[in-house]
Amino acid sequence: MNRLPRCLVYLFTLCITLLPAVSAAPAEAEGPARILEVRPLGGRQSEVVVHSAAMDKPITLWISHPGPGAPTLYLLNAVDGGEDGGPWMRRTDVEEFFADKPVNVVVPMGGRASYYTDWLTDDPVLGRSKWESFLTRELPPLLDARFGTTGRNAVAGLSMSATSALNLAIRAPGLYRAVGAYSGCTRTNDPVARAMVYSQLALFGANATNMWGAPDNPAWSEHDPMLHLDRLRGTALYVSAGNGIPGQYDVLNSRGIDGDPLRLADRMLVGGAMETVVGNCTGPLAAALAGAGIPATVHFHPGTHAWAYWEDDLHRSWPVFAGALGV
Repeated sequence: MNRLPRCLVYLFTLCITLLPAVSAAPAEAEGPARILEVRPLGGRQSEVVVHSAAMDKPITLWISHPGPGAPTLYLLNAVDGGEDGGPWMRRTDVEEFFADKPVNVVVPMGGRASYYTDWLTDDPVLGRSKWESFLTRELPPLLDARFGTTGRNAVAGLSMSATSALNLAIRAPGLYRAVGAYSGCTRTNDPVARAMVYSQLALFGANATNMWGAPDNPAWSEHDPMLHLDRLRGTALYVSAGNGIPGQYDVLNSRGIDGDPLRLADRMLVGGAMETVVGNCTGPLAAALAGAGIPATVHFHPGTHAWAYWEDDLHRSWPVFAGALGV
């Protein structure tokens, strides 16, 4: 989510959408997708490096592996791809929470400002982004073969990647048995939604025109979960959002604020505004799912756009995932 005033977002979007997509020179592929290295981190945790043929680069994963015969939960990072503020493992208790659960947990490291999608054009800043190809076609069979997984999968994302998680399930039918979308604005195909997408990516120097083309490109509607909800029928869903009003973790001694009044002010003002927007997006999503007769576990709560709430969401959504994964 962006931190720019709405007027600046609109002005920026008006300008940037008039620019043509600018691509980086394509790289030459260096062989098929494959696991390059597995580095034990202690216990059931490993760092796994995988060569993506689609992006022609190595991708590092954090994996919690309980042993063969377990399903897999993919957790996608926020807009920074886990590179700046930190990934799931640094921001939540994901290591401890899953330490005794019969599920592989996979956190891809990277993907900042990518929406974990396949970009139409290489971006000068981000390079080649083909995350959908990597996550849905290249990676699962490699992990299934190396770690003896069951082939049953779930995926969850937060903020930017909440949209990604839904889109991955929509665009790869049958791959994921459950999806979690925490605090995401899942619209992409109206002017306000596109303005938000452009502004998020611009904070990292990327141009969303390289992702899904000009605003009239059908790729924008193809990646709007609100327009394709019927493809989620039969998938276990968990959807959540705050309302922007300060909640239990928006206090001075909360983790991430750590007694700093300036951090608290930022959480209340910026995080509050961001989650207000998210809540206004998630309400219609929940209503549309209900109207279509698509079951979903929906949780609305007081609170801002912050990791402490997403840790709670992970805990609350685990029974949904576990049931769908058969554990």
